[in-house]
Amino acid sequence: MAIMIQKPREYETIYILQPQVDPDEADRIAGRITDVVARLNGKLTKLDNWGKRRLAYPIRKHTRGVFVLVRYIGIGDIVAEVERNLRLLDQVMRHQTVCIRVEGVTLDVAIDPEEIKFRRLELTTDEEEPNLEQRLGMLEEQRPRRHEPEFGDDEFADDPMADDEDTVMAPRTPKVTAAAAPATAPAAAPVAPTPTTEKE
Repeated sequence: MAIMIQKPREYETIYILQPQVDPDEADRIAGRITDVVARLNGKLTKLDNWGKRRLAYPIRKHTRGVFVLVRYIGIGDIVAEVERNLRLLDQVMRHQTVCIRVEGVTLDVAIDPEEIKFRRLELTTDEEEPNLEQRLGMLEEQRPRRHEPEFGDDEFADDPMADDEDTVMAPRTPKVTAAAAPATAPAAAPVAPTPTTEKE
């Protein structure tokens, strides 16, 4: 009976926490993933907190999330166990794992302790996330105020001096349209045809 020897591979898991996650809870989640990797004889190579970033699309009505990168070497079902633990955590909104290296991976690699030290999440006093109406600019206070013309403004719409309050002007008369022209206006006299001379 042939025995399958599994080679170690290097994986990268990124998980997204809710934006209002408590720093202690973020530390506890990172510690839990670290323990899972160690329990399954894996080796953690990088643990990086990317901080709060804008999401490409809303997740659970959130437009931002805390991104955490975990890079590790392992064999067997280490990825399945890491993702199972992430699914059990309510603060984790999304996670994804990819295999980044297959060839030349060994468990006896030198790791810088600073690379696997989780940077504590900083508390931020962000404003409440905008709802759908605010993001689309549908609220009244966000729309620019449009000038509403008062009664009679259209009569002097083409007057460049109409809005200048410091200019003293003679009384203006409104434009007269063809429909409002007086009916008693004299009609234009017909033009007599010009006589033509024929050449003999």
